[in-house]
Amino acid sequence: MKQAMTPEEIKERKPYLDWSLSEKEYDYISQKLLHRLPNYTEVGLFSAMWSEHCSYKKSKPVLRLFPTKGERVIQGPGEGAGVVDIDDGQAVVFKAESHNHPTTVEPYQGAATGVGGILRDVFSMGARPVAILDSEHFGEIKADPVMRYKLAETVKGVGDYGNCMGIPNLGGETFFDACYQGNILLNAMCVGLMETKYLEQGNASGVGNSVMYVGADTGRDGIHGATFASADFSKEHETQRSAVQVGDPFMEKLLLEACLELIQNHREWIVGIQDMGAAGLVSSTAEMATEGGAGMELNLDLVPQREGGMSAYEIMLSESQERMVICVKAGHEADVKEIFDRYQLHCAVIGKIIDQPRYILHHDGQVVCDLPVTSLTSDVLEQPGEEKKPARLNQPAAKWEPVVKDAGAILRQLLAQPTLADKTYITRQYDSQVRTNTLVKPGSDSGVLRVRGSHKAIAMCADTASRYVYLDPEIGGQRSVVEAAANIVASGATPLAITDCLNYGDPNDPEIYWELHHSVMGIAKACEVLATPVVSGNVSLYNENDGQAIYPSPMIGMVGLIKNYDHTIPMKPQNLGDYVYLVGDLTDNFAGSELQKLLTGKISGALDQLDLAKLHRTMEQLLKAEQTGLVASCHDLSEGGLATAASEMLFGTGFGLKLQVPGPISQLFSEPAGSFLVTVAKEKAASFTKQVPQARLLGEVTNSHRLEITTDDQVLNQNMNDLEKIWKEAIPCLMKSKA
Repeated sequence: MKQAMTPEEIKERKPYLDWSLSEKEYDYISQKLLHRLPNYTEVGLFSAMWSEHCSYKKSKPVLRLFPTKGERVIQGPGEGAGVVDIDDGQAVVFKAESHNHPTTVEPYQGAATGVGGILRDVFSMGARPVAILDSEHFGEIKADPVMRYKLAETVKGVGDYGNCMGIPNLGGETFFDACYQGNILLNAMCVGLMETKYLEQGNASGVGNSVMYVGADTGRDGIHGATFASADFSKEHETQRSAVQVGDPFMEKLLLEACLELIQNHREWIVGIQDMGAAGLVSSTAEMATEGGAGMELNLDLVPQREGGMSAYEIMLSESQERMVICVKAGHEADVKEIFDRYQLHCAVIGKIIDQPRYILHHDGQVVCDLPVTSLTSDVLEQPGEEKKPARLNQPAAKWEPVVKDAGAILRQLLAQPTLADKTYITRQYDSQVRTNTLVKPGSDSGVLRVRGSHKAIAMCADTASRYVYLDPEIGGQRSVVEAAANIVASGATPLAITDCLNYGDPNDPEIYWELHHSVMGIAKACEVLATPVVSGNVSLYNENDGQAIYPSPMIGMVGLIKNYDHTIPMKPQNLGDYVYLVGDLTDNFAGSELQKLLTGKISGALDQLDLAKLHRTMEQLLKAEQTGLVASCHDLSEGGLATAASEMLFGTGFGLKLQVPGPISQLFSEPAGSFLVTVAKEKAASFTKQVPQARLLGEVTNSHRLEITTDDQVLNQNMNDLEKIWKEAIPCLMKSKA
């Protein structure tokens, strides 16, 4: 077989520099690992497997800071998804993945295949996916028709794939800021449920056992997708659609059912199973062989292909969707094939486990690759980045104090901001109730899903605090976890663990690497204090456009357990006359707030330190009150502060609130971490305040359909019909704009 370039030409012309492999790495591979020049196929495999997206070569030193163990953790990072015990022999399985560059280039397919990939990560573990969440970050849509198009197509891609699969979308977030104008973010999260006895792992071992390829055939879509996601983004990449995969959710549904039938009914036939995700066939097979301490030999002529004349390089690096690799015990190949044949899916033996620690590929009758297995997976050169505190953080940060002359006008303007406005334009495109287990739909603090056959429920959310991370990476990282935990607690659930997507700019920039390191320090600290270990996640670096980086944007996906779903807490007030309490504190610090962005067009200032132990204690007290039936409704304070949270609680209810809040009116728009508005029946008030001693009585639920808040210097008094109209119409009006 003729290679595209000879090994000597590769050494001379250095094509690998365009595939995110450095000259230093190439020299190390050829001189230290192979003791020869690698051929074209081998260089391609190294480029993909040593990319940041697959190897985490720059981020591994930082990721080791995360706490990954806990009494409920069954499987932490390193497999397809994290697995956490929820009692009774059951587990929740979850993970989040980024698909940022593909979604920026081709929003519909980028978003759709982001959903498809994360679903496979979960069902490869033996779990049935039961919910999808999505965290989306866009540029400003007010005067940018291109960004409006990307928003519409991204949402459609997420919705179409999940809807076709019959999996409910239970929430997430949609955030707008100019820093994402050239590089939008799409982080997809999947939650699955399983009986722990069915837990599978990506392992290939046992000399003579077969390597089987199942699912869709292989095409030329997505080639070098992993390296595409491991390089800076620029105008020249805007049409790089060859690196974007094309999804088929109907085939994925068949693949899901076939894999679960195999795992749950015939586990004795298989050794391990893994999704073909980033870097396609090479990633899944090499990682499985490494995990099993085995060697592997593959014949690429046996790989089902949808296009003729594909080279070994293309076959191995294709990221065509809806494909899995299974290590099957010798003698059961026909049994496995019978299952996949029934689902009309490709199923082929493409290789075997060998007794040498080698990774050998045959194509067109020739050996086109012969490498030590670990050279692709374990021998990657880690590259801790140089660090430098960003110049913007070296200057003393002046405290910004807002002037709020008309609180009602400010609230109306805030509710019209796309980040705060009603997201029904988005969520109505997602089926949130399919499979009939949904207890709380999108639009609340957390999505909540009952565990069928039990009285348990699972709460889930996805949150980012990027503006706060930009202002102070360590405190902002802590706030990201606290915000997720507050959303879980507000729904009545005990936080269990997190997954993450770490979205940052170019790690070769010392300032950005410093942001990554210090925000991970903050996330790790908060996870330790709140007892929410990190069980899965991914890193997405190089989120830049023409040298302009996004805000550091770590997305925290959290899952919580409600042992009795009768104690699921709604966001909306339930009864006229109930007392309204503030649990937590307000603040006079507006750095990074929606109010600051609204009034100044930018963010600045220093953040207050968080007392994580106090926040944890408060959330535990509130949670106990919820679980003992003392709380009627609860909503955490986040973007827009107390005034926005109170409005959101009232929308669609016919109720009003009459509150007395000590301090200046501006406090109503501050965004304290880990604070809540809670309604409690009057007859339960004494028990509630005994259980939650720091709760402050603010007022009560009325039937006025007005939001009335009296402060020391001003009264906010707004008709809820007017506020709701503004809130509901903001995004639809912007999406229809001709500007």
